[in-house]
Amino acid sequence: MVVARVALGNGLVPVGRLVFETDGRRAHSTFIYDQEWIDNPRGFDLCPQMPRASAPYHGSSGGRESRKRDVIAGPFADTAPDSWGRKLMRRVLGEGATEFDFLITCDDTARQGALRFLQENSEPFPQVGKAVPRLADIEDLVKIAQRFERDPVGAEQDALDLVGAAGTPGGARPKANVRDGDRLWLAKFTSINDTWPVERLEVATMKLAGNLGLRTPDCRLELPGSLHPIGLFSRFDRRVGGRVPYISARTALGKVGHASAFYTDIADIIRIISARPGDDLLQIWLRMVFGILVTNTDDHLKNHGFIYAGQNLWRLSPLFDVNPQPRRHARMETGISPLHGHEPDIGAAIEASEFFDVSVQEARIRVRDMARCIRDSWREELRRQGLSGAGLNACAPAFEHERMDAALGL
Repeated sequence: MVVARVALGNGLVPVGRLVFETDGRRAHSTFIYDQEWIDNPRGFDLCPQMPRASAPYHGSSGGRESRKRDVIAGPFADTAPDSWGRKLMRRVLGEGATEFDFLITCDDTARQGALRFLQENSEPFPQVGKAVPRLADIEDLVKIAQRFERDPVGAEQDALDLVGAAGTPGGARPKANVRDGDRLWLAKFTSINDTWPVERLEVATMKLAGNLGLRTPDCRLELPGSLHPIGLFSRFDRRVGGRVPYISARTALGKVGHASAFYTDIADIIRIISARPGDDLLQIWLRMVFGILVTNTDDHLKNHGFIYAGQNLWRLSPLFDVNPQPRRHARMETGISPLHGHEPDIGAAIEASEFFDVSVQEARIRVRDMARCIRDSWREELRRQGLSGAGLNACAPAFEHERMDAALGL
C-alpha cells in the first residue's frame, strides 16, 4: 500500500488522501477528501463525478491494458505522464512501474494542472530525472530525443536526461517542457519518423485558429531554419507565480478506457460546469468546425479540457494538439452528435449547431466565413512557418477537400 497526500497549488493546500494497492494482477485506489477541503470556502470538486463529500471514491483495474490507467481517478490521471513520458519513465523505472509510480515520480514542476502529491510526512516524493531545462538548452534536448527515438532500449542515460523535462502533457510524439524566464513552455520536437512537416504545420494551424477567434495559447516555431524545427506552446495551466487546475474532457465526462463521446456531450457538460456557458458553447462548436475544415483527426477527449475559473466552475481550455492530417481518412475521434456520428460533415455540423446555442442561420454564416478565411490564408501562414513548394503541396489535402468546398458553397 502506498499513500499520497493530495495538495493544491504552490501553497500546497491540503485536498485529500489517495491510497494505491496492487497484488500484481489487479490494482485499486481510494481517494477521500480532507474535511478541511470540504469546509474550505475556496474548495471545489476535483471533477463533476467527485463532489466534495466524506465518502471515499474508489478505482480499480484488471489486466486489460486499456483499463489499467483507470485505477486512478480522472483528475489524478490527467496529471500523470502519457505515452511519450511513460516510455521514458519505463526505461528509468523498469517495466514493472505501476500507475502510481508514474503519478508520483514524474517531475512536479511540469505536472499538468495544479494538483500535487506528497508523502504522508508532507515531503515531496523523490523525483526521477533532471530539473526542467532552459529554453536555451533546446538544441541539446532535440539531439537527446532523437537518440532515444532511434534506440530506446540502449538509451538509459538519454531517458534519464529527458524524463524530468517530459512532464505530463499527453501524446506519443517527442516533447519536453522548457523554462524561458518565468514562463513554462511545451516544446514539441520533430520526430525522426515524420514524413511531413508536423511542427511547422501545427504552429501554422494554431495561428490560423487564433485569427479566426478561437482561444489559443501563445505559440511560435523555434529553430525555424533547422531540418528539425520545434513547436513551442505556452502552458495555459500556468500563470505567473501560480498553477491553474485542469481536467480533460474525458475526466469531465466521466469516461474510462477507450470510450469516445460526441461534441454534444461536451456541450452538455459545459452547461453544467462552465462559468460562461454561452462563450464556451460557441468555442467548442467553432473548434469542431475548424477541425473539420483543417482535417484535424486527433480530437479525442484528452485533447479537449477545462481550466478552473473559481466558485466550483470551469472554462473550456484554449485549443491545443491540433494536427491536420493530409494523408489520412478524415474520421473524427470525437463525433458531432449521436445522430450525426463521427464522419466530418459540414452539413451535419450546421444541423447540430442549435445543440450549442448557435442558430442554423448564424452557423451557416460562420462556417462560410471561416472557410473563406482558411482558403485565403493557409498557404501564406504555412510560408511564414518556413514551408514552400513541395512542402506546401504536401499539406494541401488537409485544407483543400470536399468539406471545404461545401463550406465555401454556403
